[in-house]
Amino acid sequence: MRFVVRAKIPTEAGNKVVQDPESLLKNLEDYMKKTKAEASYFFEADGERVATFIVDMQSADSIPDLIEPLFQGMHAKVELHPVMNFDELKQGLLRGKHNR
Repeated sequence: MRFVVRAKIPTEAGNKVVQDPESLLKNLEDYMKKTKAEASYFFEADGERVATFIVDMQSADSIPDLIEPLFQGMHAKVELHPVMNFDELKQGLLRGKHNR
């Protein structure tokens, strides 16, 4: 199942990790390779740094692999949200229509 992993990095912790940009970039790249992120986006929200990754999780036991590096490496507040693309939405809505 596809998930959005959203890591909100508190300002103080973010300020520390950007002091060594090469290390931060390597850690992010390693994370994206390990999780096989389909996409990644970086932006500001509520005055804090945010990293968002689109990942495919095969089972719930993958959750620690997805979130622990973000908790430990960046002291991030992490959210997981299951998502679907338009074709999946269409399939689900049309299937539901026949079940009513």
